[in-house]
Amino acid sequence: MKKLKNEAELVKQAIAVGVRYAEARGAARFEATDSSNEKVEYLYRLLVHDKLIQPLPEDQVSQPSMRHKLAIWISRQQVP
Repeated sequence: MKKLKNEAELVKQAIAVGVRYAEARGAARFEATDSSNEKVEYLYRLLVHDKLIQPLPEDQVSQPSMRHKLAIWISRQQVP
């Protein structure tokens, strides 16, 4: 897994966009007390369920790999 340029910023942006997507879809309501790790896991699983990103093999699912997948997803959503 090759780290992306500005991956931390992309993950923050992916969480913000993903939270809006999940709430608009009616799939979840996030609280201010929810940790970023919880949000990352929920958003990863929601995007996999909606077939917006490809799932990782179950033995490779971890926080860093889910964050990486979200960063890739958001980087592809942006118009250059």
